[in-house]
Amino acid sequence: MSDGAIIEAIVQEIAPQAGDAMVEIGPGLAALTQPLVERLGRLTVIELDRDLAARLRAHAQLEVIESDVLKVDFRALAATFGARRLRVVGNLPYNISTPILFHLLAYADVVQDQHFMLQKEVVDRMVARPASADYGRLSVMLQWRYTMANVLAVPPESFDPPPRVDSAVVRMIPLAEPPAVDAQRLSEIVRVAFSQRRKLLRHTLGRWLEAQPPTGLEFDLQRRAEEVPVQEYVALAMSGSA
Repeated sequence: MSDGAIIEAIVQEIAPQAGDAMVEIGPGLAALTQPLVERLGRLTVIELDRDLAARLRAHAQLEVIESDVLKVDFRALAATFGARRLRVVGNLPYNISTPILFHLLAYADVVQDQHFMLQKEVVDRMVARPASADYGRLSVMLQWRYTMANVLAVPPESFDPPPRVDSAVVRMIPLAEPPAVDAQRLSEIVRVAFSQRRKLLRHTLGRWLEAQPPTGLEFDLQRRAEEVPVQEYVALAMSGSA
């Protein structure tokens, strides 16, 4: 990223405060890292590339974790900060953005907030509402656990060289009291429901529910997956046995 105004706008959305327990995923050449650490005093970064990690270690204010982010135990990382919850930021690469988001989902209880720059189409899917083309598995699985908002548009010319896609920054705040749902059951229900999104749910989820019927819940299968609100998927997951 080469646009100083956009970098400053992202930092303002993150609003780092001195002493925050902040972790940056994939700092790369430190375009966002430097303005963050200037406000924080200390910053933990996760970088897989060995050469970049070595360069980052030369910065006295950085704690460098050289690892694949999908292998990082964020609960253990949070423990190193004491009682403070993590603030997680990063410019997530498109090809592994969804796996990273799902990996972090398991640690939402030790996270204060997350700010990520992603391709705009991914952010659109994350924040999509029911009965829209963007609403899908990613929407449901994140919205049951977070309040999310697209907070900043990032045009291609903010990068050098410019990509062929628009980007955006999303803010993710874990719900203080999320539904006590079996995440694996919810994930399986949503996966089956959206496996053939053009078909009515009686053809997909209906068959799955025959083997694991819900208890005490009326669920309309004469709808397509995209017509079902998040809270109904959650209620369905909570109504059956795991």
